[in-house]
Amino acid sequence: MVFTPINRDAQSRDDNGVVRLTDAIDPAVAGAKAAALARAHQSGLPVLPGFVLSPDVATAVAAASPAAAATAVRDAWAELSDHGSVALVVRSSSTVEDGAESSMAGRFESILDVRGFDGFVDAVRTVVESGEAVHEGLPVAGRMAVLVQPFIEPAAGGVMFGADPVTGRQDRYVIAAVPGGPDQLVSGEVDGVTVTLSTRGKVVESTGSIAAVDANIRGLVALQKRAASVFGGPQDVEWAVHNDEVVMLQSRPITATGNDADAKGPIFGTGPIAETFPNALTPLELDLWAAPMTDAIREVLTITGAAPRRRLAASPVLVDVRGHVAADLQLLGVEVPTGRARSIWAKIDPRPPARRLKVAWQVGRLRAALPGLARDLVEDIDGMLADVPGFEHLSDRELVALLEGSQQALKSLYGYEMLAGQLLDAEGAPVTAASAALRVLAAERNSELSDEELVAQHPVLLALFPPAIGGTIELPPVPATMPASSDVDEQQLLREALRLRSRWVQELTARAAVALGRRLHDAGRLADASAVSAMTLEELRALVRGEIAFADPAPFVADGAPLPAKFRLTSEGAVIAVRSTNANENGGRGAGGGRGRGIVFPADALPAEGAVLVVRTLDPALAPMLPGLRGLVAETGSVLSHLAILAREFGVPTVVGVEDAVAKFAPGTEIVVDGGTGEVFAVTSEEVAA
Repeated sequence: MVFTPINRDAQSRDDNGVVRLTDAIDPAVAGAKAAALARAHQSGLPVLPGFVLSPDVATAVAAASPAAAATAVRDAWAELSDHGSVALVVRSSSTVEDGAESSMAGRFESILDVRGFDGFVDAVRTVVESGEAVHEGLPVAGRMAVLVQPFIEPAAGGVMFGADPVTGRQDRYVIAAVPGGPDQLVSGEVDGVTVTLSTRGKVVESTGSIAAVDANIRGLVALQKRAASVFGGPQDVEWAVHNDEVVMLQSRPITATGNDADAKGPIFGTGPIAETFPNALTPLELDLWAAPMTDAIREVLTITGAAPRRRLAASPVLVDVRGHVAADLQLLGVEVPTGRARSIWAKIDPRPPARRLKVAWQVGRLRAALPGLARDLVEDIDGMLADVPGFEHLSDRELVALLEGSQQALKSLYGYEMLAGQLLDAEGAPVTAASAALRVLAAERNSELSDEELVAQHPVLLALFPPAIGGTIELPPVPATMPASSDVDEQQLLREALRLRSRWVQELTARAAVALGRRLHDAGRLADASAVSAMTLEELRALVRGEIAFADPAPFVADGAPLPAKFRLTSEGAVIAVRSTNANENGGRGAGGGRGRGIVFPADALPAEGAVLVVRTLDPALAPMLPGLRGLVAETGSVLSHLAILAREFGVPTVVGVEDAVAKFAPGTEIVVDGGTGEVFAVTSEEVAA
């Protein structure tokens, strides 16, 4: 059935007050439920067609006889129902339901299997009256819009939580399902079957089985992850299986989870790790790239004595939350333990730990030897990369050995890069691999080569985007202006050389994994070639050795829901955001670049000349946006991060560590950014007028 537009104006309330569901993104017109479904549809999620009656029109229809209903309403009904031959469902869509604080679940009516125009008007009246009873005493904005969609008879339906609603664990999905439509479950008539899954789609616990649910586990997991990405957090999704496809009927934030009183232990955050891994990593990417980083951090902190041994032994160093990598910020010296008194040793030594460490090393053998050791490692890695034969000359086991060997190479590169950042004058380095890549890109502005060919010819271009197994190479636009390059000594470039080699090794392993996945699929041993990324390295090794005959892992769907800048984990794995006790309300840490003033633009939009970019993390993909900016503000990150260094090179005032910056400074706000003092503040209307 094709549903053509009734109202092409997505944002306004037309005289007829009838809005096509796919355009009904304004909650004031369509209510929260319909607006969420409209947003989901625009993001490619499976949503049934429909239309929405605004609160005013819905009230008018409920008060009138069927014969007196407006022509636009009759036309919408006739079109969606195919002049009465298709049954409809008439649902509430109030502006006070499906919110982050309260879902109002079950408080309003939904009428199923509505037939005929008279039945349609009666159903609208019932839904509106249910809203009037609940909304008594509430403002006009809380009145009822009405959502109308085709009535389906699904094989199964239910709800799916993107976090365990009892324990709060965000590494678990919980499905409650019944045969047929989800209305029986939602109304509480039956308990149905409950299935608890890992975020990779593996069944952890189940109270029963429903064939239509079992056959669509992957689709449900994918739906939950995509919904979380669209709406910015785990969702309570109402769904149905119709014609062997999963359909979204409703999506709202999870309004209540388990007790967070046991959220203790380290403070985690993406922090400086986000610059290397800005996106969620698949299981194989975690093994190949994040695990060596954990080992490298642990070894560097042990060698240097920068962290107490007991504290280091008790910490996981890095954690994986829905594929997003976060670090123990206290262990890395980024965050002071909240609510803890400083030790007696800290009180008598006014210098911060990082400075004490740096001062000690400046007169020690390690700092003196590091440049030579780093140069030797760079030469060894370059030789290793040059000696790797074409993948067609390697057996499956040799490709696995290449993946395993790369872990040790990355551990060394990560470790030396950390040491270089601490011991060498990296903060003063005016050149980064990203800036070198942008200059190459500018020089090739008129080249007829494809992006793939340009990267093959100039591997430094890999510094402009993060690693991904099976990812496509898409170079960013060339900046309109580039600052003049300056001379730097070799020691200042060592950290960049190490970082670039890390990126090259990551790319080598990504391509080796893709090649191995294709081979295994062609041999009939892997269900889909791209599924190699959803396997762990141990599972892949077992498959290649014949310990597993065939693999069909659930596909990995990136979860774009952002983690809090700082958080703790409960014993059940739930994420509990925390605020720093030492947070600077007027800004964060200045990363240089002077002082600037401009209008805030979000990171997902192309900033205009003279804009200020306010972001959660210092993603390398932001590099091409830097020229012309009047400021860069990030919730996390370090003044030594590569993007901060690049921003200084472009003369962009930069401040990092600004808590809740994205929420504080909405797009369109005019703000001042001081890269020296770390101040960030909005310009008042009085100041603008002056």
